Amino acid sequence: MSTTTAATGDAGGDRAEAAAQHYRRIRQDILDGAFPAGTVMHETALTERYGVSRTPIREALARLEHDGLLDRAARGYRVRSGTPEDVLDIYEARIALEAVAAANAATRATELELARLEGLHAEAGATADLTAVRRLHSAWHQELWAAAHNATVLSLLTRLTAQLRIYDSRRSEDPSDLEQSHAEHEQIMAALRTRDAGAARSAISAHLDRSRDLRLRAFAATLSEV
Repeated sequence: MSTTTAATGDAGGDRAEAAAQHYRRIRQDILDGAFPAGTVMHETALTERYGVSRTPIREALARLEHDGLLDRAARGYRVRSGTPEDVLDIYEARIALEAVAAANAATRATELELARLEGLHAEAGATADLTAVRRLHSAWHQELWAAAHNATVLSLLTRLTAQLRIYDSRRSEDPSDLEQSHAEHEQIMAALRTRDAGAARSAISAHLDRSRDLRLRAFAATLSEV
């Protein structure tokens, strides 16, 4: 390979990595609520906010639309607002996939992966900060997916739950909700400890059924205020 070719390849790789970094940064800001549902994402404003040219911003927005986090708008893109029907559709898919993940994790998780799940679970139970507890619960679910050792399921669940995160602005931190979630996680952990795939599948499905109903009630409360 010539020096020129190598340099060109390195430059292309640098640009690709820079574009990926901007995508991840904007995506995280959306999930963290920096851009509430319905916000119009203007390329010009974003270039100023992030201090980059329009090309990586444009590429990031296109990827975020593919992820289901943005919708096309008259002047670019808008953070997806979602409907109760969207929540139902996403949960229908999520419950099916996460049931597979939990069952697989029960039989495929390594001892190290089980230890990580135990650690996150214990930390959530010992934390009083409700925001931190919700973050730990989210990390616990992600660790569970990884422990299933199915890359396709992991990728799909990551995308689906990111879409649900947009709607969390309608939910307040409820201590009783988080306590119940922790208790349900304990039931799932019990199944994982005994390598009981059927029990893990049933426990995660019941947990997500309740989570779905909470989100739908949050939607109903929001709509009644309009």
